[in-house]
Amino acid sequence: MEKKIYLLLTDTGTWFTKCIKLYTKKTFNHASLALDHQFNHVYSFGRKRPHNPFIGGFVKENIRSPFFHHTKCAIYSCSVSEEQLQQITNYLEIIDTQKHKYRYNLLGLFAIIFNKNLERPHAFFCSQFVATLLEKGKITGLTKPASLITPHDLIQLPQLEVIYEGKLSNYIHSLDEGRKGTSHLKLAL
Repeated sequence: MEKKIYLLLTDTGTWFTKCIKLYTKKTFNHASLALDHQFNHVYSFGRKRPHNPFIGGFVKENIRSPFFHHTKCAIYSCSVSEEQLQQITNYLEIIDTQKHKYRYNLLGLFAIIFNKNLERPHAFFCSQFVATLLEKGKITGLTKPASLITPHDLIQLPQLEVIYEGKLSNYIHSLDEGRKGTSHLKLAL
Protein backbone atom coordinates (compact mmCIF):
# COMPACT_ATOMS: atom_id res chain seq x y z
CA MET A 1 0.00 0.00 0.00
CA GLU A 2 1.34 3.41 -0.98
CA LYS A 3 2.10 5.93 1.76
CA LYS A 4 3.31 9.52 1.68
CA ILE A 5 6.06 11.41 3.40
CA TYR A 6 6.39 15.19 3.28
CA LEU A 7 9.34 17.44 2.70
CA LEU A 8 9.01 20.81 4.41
CA LEU A 9 11.27 23.67 3.33
CA THR A 10 11.10 26.81 5.45
CA ASP A 11 12.33 30.34 5.91
CA THR A 12 11.89 31.34 9.54
CA GLY A 13 13.29 34.82 8.98
CA THR A 14 15.83 34.56 11.81
CA TRP A 15 19.19 36.26 11.49
CA PHE A 16 20.85 32.84 11.07
CA THR A 17 18.65 31.94 8.09
CA LYS A 18 19.19 35.43 6.67
CA CYS A 19 22.95 34.81 6.79
CA ILE A 20 22.52 31.49 4.99
CA LYS A 21 20.23 33.14 2.45
CA LEU A 22 22.93 35.73 1.66
CA TYR A 23 25.09 32.88 0.41
CA THR A 24 22.49 30.58 -1.16
CA LYS A 25 20.25 33.24 -2.73
CA LYS A 26 17.40 30.73 -2.24
CA THR A 27 14.03 31.38 -0.62
CA PHE A 28 14.07 28.37 1.69
CA ASN A 29 17.11 27.35 3.72
CA HIS A 30 15.84 24.79 6.21
CA ALA A 31 14.60 21.27 5.45
CA SER A 32 12.52 18.89 7.55
CA LEU A 33 10.77 15.60 6.91
CA ALA A 34 7.24 14.81 8.11
CA LEU A 35 5.92 11.27 8.31
CA ASP A 36 2.24 12.19 8.47
CA HIS A 37 -0.07 14.52 6.57
CA GLN A 38 -1.07 16.35 9.78
CA PHE A 39 2.57 17.30 10.44
CA ASN A 40 2.56 15.92 13.97
CA HIS A 41 5.82 14.03 13.36
CA VAL A 42 8.34 16.42 11.81
CA TYR A 43 12.08 15.74 12.07
CA SER A 44 15.23 17.65 11.26
CA PHE A 45 18.59 18.79 12.53
CA GLY A 46 18.46 22.31 13.77
CA ARG A 47 18.29 24.51 16.80
CA LYS A 48 17.29 22.89 20.07
CA ARG A 49 16.43 26.29 21.51
CA PRO A 50 14.41 28.50 19.16
CA HIS A 51 16.44 31.66 19.62
CA ASN A 52 19.92 30.11 19.78
CA PRO A 53 21.18 28.68 16.47
CA PHE A 54 24.44 27.48 18.02
CA ILE A 55 22.90 24.76 20.19
CA GLY A 56 21.65 22.26 17.67
CA GLY A 57 21.12 18.62 16.95
CA PHE A 58 18.33 16.17 16.22
CA VAL A 59 14.97 17.84 16.70
CA LYS A 60 11.33 16.86 16.57
CA GLU A 61 9.88 20.10 15.33
CA ASN A 62 6.61 21.45 16.65
CA ILE A 63 5.56 23.53 13.69
CA ARG A 64 2.55 24.76 15.64
CA SER A 65 4.79 26.60 18.11
CA PRO A 66 5.06 30.42 18.07
CA PHE A 67 8.57 30.12 16.57
CA PHE A 68 6.99 29.10 13.25
CA HIS A 69 4.09 31.60 13.18
CA HIS A 70 5.68 33.90 10.59
CA THR A 71 7.51 31.19 8.68
CA LYS A 72 7.24 30.93 4.90
CA CYS A 73 7.29 27.42 3.50
CA ALA A 74 7.06 25.04 0.59
CA ILE A 75 5.62 21.58 1.19
CA TYR A 76 6.18 18.60 -1.07
CA SER A 77 4.75 15.10 -0.89
CA CYS A 78 6.51 11.92 -1.94
CA SER A 79 4.83 8.56 -2.43
CA VAL A 80 6.66 5.71 -0.73
CA SER A 81 6.09 2.02 -0.22
CA GLU A 82 5.40 0.53 3.20
CA GLU A 83 8.94 -0.87 3.15
CA GLN A 84 10.50 2.52 2.33
CA LEU A 85 8.53 4.18 5.12
CA GLN A 86 9.63 1.45 7.53
CA GLN A 87 13.31 1.95 6.59
CA ILE A 88 13.01 5.70 7.26
CA THR A 89 11.15 5.11 10.52
CA ASN A 90 13.74 2.56 11.68
CA TYR A 91 16.57 5.01 11.08
CA LEU A 92 14.70 7.79 12.88
CA GLU A 93 14.22 5.49 15.87
CA ILE A 94 17.96 4.78 15.99
CA ILE A 95 18.75 8.50 15.89
CA ASP A 96 16.10 9.28 18.50
CA THR A 97 17.33 6.65 20.97
CA GLN A 98 20.90 7.93 20.58
CA LYS A 99 20.14 11.63 20.12
CA HIS A 100 22.55 12.61 22.90
CA LYS A 101 25.40 11.51 20.56
CA TYR A 102 24.32 13.72 17.65
CA ARG A 103 25.30 17.30 16.94
CA TYR A 104 24.54 19.96 14.36
CA ASN A 105 27.11 19.84 11.54
CA LEU A 106 28.04 23.52 11.38
CA LEU A 107 31.42 22.64 9.84
CA GLY A 108 29.55 20.79 7.11
CA LEU A 109 27.72 23.98 6.16
CA PHE A 110 31.05 25.71 5.61
CA ALA A 111 32.35 22.73 3.62
CA ILE A 112 29.49 23.17 1.14
CA ILE A 113 30.83 26.63 0.29
CA PHE A 114 34.05 24.95 -0.91
CA ASN A 115 32.21 21.95 -2.42
CA LYS A 116 34.00 19.63 0.02
CA ASN A 117 32.36 16.41 1.11
CA LEU A 118 32.66 16.56 4.90
CA GLU A 119 30.92 13.68 6.60
CA ARG A 120 31.23 13.67 10.36
CA PRO A 121 30.03 10.80 12.50
CA HIS A 122 26.97 11.74 14.50
CA ALA A 123 26.64 15.20 12.92
CA PHE A 124 24.18 16.51 10.36
CA PHE A 125 22.82 19.79 9.09
CA CYS A 126 19.15 19.84 8.10
CA SER A 127 19.28 18.99 4.39
CA GLN A 128 22.08 16.47 4.92
CA PHE A 129 19.85 14.71 7.45
CA VAL A 130 16.79 14.73 5.17
CA ALA A 131 18.93 13.44 2.26
CA THR A 132 20.23 10.66 4.52
CA LEU A 133 16.66 9.71 5.48
CA LEU A 134 15.72 9.57 1.81
CA GLU A 135 18.77 7.39 1.10
CA LYS A 136 17.81 5.06 3.97
CA GLY A 137 14.37 4.77 2.38
CA LYS A 138 15.95 4.03 -1.01
CA ILE A 139 14.38 7.14 -2.51
CA THR A 140 16.73 7.83 -5.37
CA GLY A 141 17.49 10.79 -7.57
CA LEU A 142 19.94 12.88 -5.56
CA THR A 143 23.06 13.52 -7.61
CA LYS A 144 25.46 14.50 -4.83
CA PRO A 145 26.57 13.00 -1.51
CA ALA A 146 24.23 13.84 1.39
CA SER A 147 26.89 16.11 2.94
CA LEU A 148 26.67 18.40 -0.10
CA ILE A 149 22.88 18.49 -0.40
CA THR A 150 21.15 21.83 0.15
CA PRO A 151 17.41 22.30 0.69
CA HIS A 152 17.16 23.48 -2.92
CA ASP A 153 18.83 20.25 -4.12
CA LEU A 154 16.18 18.19 -2.34
CA ILE A 155 13.33 19.64 -4.35
CA GLN A 156 14.98 18.51 -7.58
CA LEU A 157 13.84 14.95 -6.88
CA PRO A 158 11.42 13.98 -9.66
CA GLN A 159 9.12 12.05 -7.31
CA LEU A 160 8.24 15.14 -5.28
CA GLU A 161 4.93 16.88 -5.80
CA VAL A 162 4.47 20.43 -4.53
CA ILE A 163 1.32 20.69 -2.44
CA TYR A 164 1.62 24.13 -0.86
CA GLU A 165 3.69 27.29 -0.82
CA GLY A 166 2.98 30.20 1.47
CA LYS A 167 2.74 30.98 5.16
CA LEU A 168 3.19 27.83 7.24
CA SER A 169 0.74 28.93 9.93
CA ASN A 170 -2.01 29.25 7.29
CA TYR A 171 -1.39 25.70 6.12
CA ILE A 172 -1.32 24.31 9.67
CA HIS A 173 -4.47 26.26 10.58
CA SER A 174 -6.18 24.75 7.56
CA LEU A 175 -5.05 21.25 8.57
CA ASP A 176 -6.31 21.75 12.10
CA GLU A 177 -9.60 23.18 10.87
CA GLY A 178 -9.84 20.32 8.37
CA ARG A 179 -9.83 17.86 11.26
CA LYS A 180 -12.88 19.71 12.49
CA GLY A 181 -14.41 19.60 9.00
CA THR A 182 -14.14 23.33 8.21
CA SER A 183 -11.05 23.58 5.98
CA HIS A 184 -11.00 26.24 3.25
CA LEU A 185 -7.31 26.25 2.30
CA LYS A 186 -6.40 27.91 -0.96
CA LEU A 187 -3.02 26.86 -2.29
CA ALA A 188 -0.63 29.73 -2.92
CA LEU A 189 1.10 28.28 -5.98
